[in-house]
Amino acid sequence: MSDGAKKIGLLIGQEWEWPEAFMKAVNESGADVTAEMMQLGGTFMGEPVDYDVIIDRISHEIPYYRAYLKYAAIQGTYIINNPYMTSADSKFSSTALVSRLGLKSPRTIVLPNKQVDRDVTPSTFRNLKYPMDWQAIIDYVGVPAIFKDNVATGRRGVHRVHNVDELIQRYDESSTRTKILQQIIESDEHIHCFVVGQEKVLSLPYSRKHGRYQQNTLSNDEPKGKQLAEDALRITRAYQYDINMVEFVIKDGTTYVINGTYPTPDIDLTLMTESQFQWLVKETAALAIDRAQRPLAQSGIFHRPESNS
Repeated sequence: MSDGAKKIGLLIGQEWEWPEAFMKAVNESGADVTAEMMQLGGTFMGEPVDYDVIIDRISHEIPYYRAYLKYAAIQGTYIINNPYMTSADSKFSSTALVSRLGLKSPRTIVLPNKQVDRDVTPSTFRNLKYPMDWQAIIDYVGVPAIFKDNVATGRRGVHRVHNVDELIQRYDESSTRTKILQQIIESDEHIHCFVVGQEKVLSLPYSRKHGRYQQNTLSNDEPKGKQLAEDALRITRAYQYDINMVEFVIKDGTTYVINGTYPTPDIDLTLMTESQFQWLVKETAALAIDRAQRPLAQSGIFHRPESNS
């Protein structure tokens, strides 16, 4: 970690609006903290980590980044979000957690992999039933249903299926990816709750028609907004995520959590208003500065024993 002024490093993909605004907010904050883009080119064992805090926005796509973040965490760098928790996260486990917390979620099934990328023999699969009861799967989830990756974010590899034949076709195309089949909750009332620091919540109604957030923000003081914020906080705290987005759908007065964890939510002006964007810039910058100045312990991370000398 750095000596003197605290340093925050960013690992990002193609996004630029939020990273640029975030670095500007940190570097002009007046705090003895700087923020910059990281540059990595292979990591030597024992190599020092120059950052007190790293904000991870891309390691779910780049395995080397995930390996580096775990190394940095062991060296004592605070990672947003904890790489050990994000590695363990999945859509199916998130749905199970939501149900365990007493919240409603869509009916969901996780399916065995069509293929695996290892050398195996038929006996490797002796615990799997074959063939699967495709009709029972469809009957449980209902149609149309969403067929999607268990771990991926975004819309890549997402398909609607309407019957057994379509499900089998998409399954046969899934290669080594672990897939889930999930009930679709049809509703025009979507609320996305951005959680920052496990304390602050920005609840934004989402318009599917326009593909962006509406101008109004759902107040955390009104009953609906308060309940959604409380539920989003419960889920986020269970994962101990510093940044998360929880997606709700409300149909016929019933609230469903259709995505409990999104630790790298999209933050850009194509989706949200200037004031919504600036709120997230301000709060994420304040969070990162606070974690740099007052680092917290992160669960699931091995710490070196203290020296007796």
